[in-house]
Amino acid sequence: MRVVTGNKWEQFGDAVLFPEYGKNREDLLKFVDSLSGEETLVTSSLEVIDLLAERFRKSEENILVYSDTMKSLTLKEVYELRKYLDFDVRGGFSGEDAPVSVLFVEGKTDSKFFKAVMKKLFDFRESRTAPRNLKFIEKVFERDNFDLLHKDGKYVAVIPSEGNSGVIRNLGNFLKAMDVFGFGVERIGVAIDVDEDREAAMASITGKLASFSPRKAGDFYLVWNTFIVPLIIGLPFEDELIDWKKPTVEDLMLHLISAEGLLEKLRPALGAFEESLGRKLKPKEVMYLALSAYGHWGNLEGFYELFVMRSRHRHIKDVLRKAGLMEGLRFLAFAER
Repeated sequence: MRVVTGNKWEQFGDAVLFPEYGKNREDLLKFVDSLSGEETLVTSSLEVIDLLAERFRKSEENILVYSDTMKSLTLKEVYELRKYLDFDVRGGFSGEDAPVSVLFVEGKTDSKFFKAVMKKLFDFRESRTAPRNLKFIEKVFERDNFDLLHKDGKYVAVIPSEGNSGVIRNLGNFLKAMDVFGFGVERIGVAIDVDEDREAAMASITGKLASFSPRKAGDFYLVWNTFIVPLIIGLPFEDELIDWKKPTVEDLMLHLISAEGLLEKLRPALGAFEESLGRKLKPKEVMYLALSAYGHWGNLEGFYELFVMRSRHRHIKDVLRKAGLMEGLRFLAFAER
């Protein structure tokens, strides 16, 4: 199966130009089910592409060809770009490019934490419009699936993934899409937890980059003209009432609520809960107590963003420096010294 998108599909003389307009989902399903997998299909329908990617994603022979560049993605890659990034694989966007950083993080709590850091420390503001080189992942279906920030003509997109493996998957697929669709961003941040150890976390990043012939650039990497910025999260938090086991973004928040004095105010409640449960509290349980004590009636995502925004600059910077994240975030924010 070859699926053709873009503006130069006429060169595929044997292609089927599918008239998807006016057809409901049942018609589309019948059409896709009727295909043998040997056809070349021209389409500009994301729904048809999604159905084709779902059906044909298990074989490397099934591809999407972007006719403007004549480069291709496997339908497995198309499936993952659509599912995890809402990536618009039709291409053909116009407009002006701008300096852009993309920051892949593990989940939505991580996303709100780093979004708030960009706003608080580097004076970024939320943006409703995207430059051309971010329109591929703009909110095609109006899903609030990432945060877009801007300052002085520069942009930062903070994109949640699904765990460490999701961050690494999105990194590889995004780089491949940049090559196929002919767009680029200046900087890509990769924020993952240490998990077993820092070397293993770095190896997961460098392993994914290996097929793109990366070059070392100080503490970062270069793929083509794009800097790849590893952000390894691992800052243990020791406390007699908290059962710390593995690094997560909650570590950063624990250090921050401690620096801001909220943890000490929670100690009577933490002690009471520890006695009631017969065990130490997990970091996320502490964060829920902190959320309640802070008088925030939303979820953890909203609390992380609110607390960072209301914390002192020096405390945020101190936590990020201890975690080894400050310089990487500064670079992603185009705020080099």
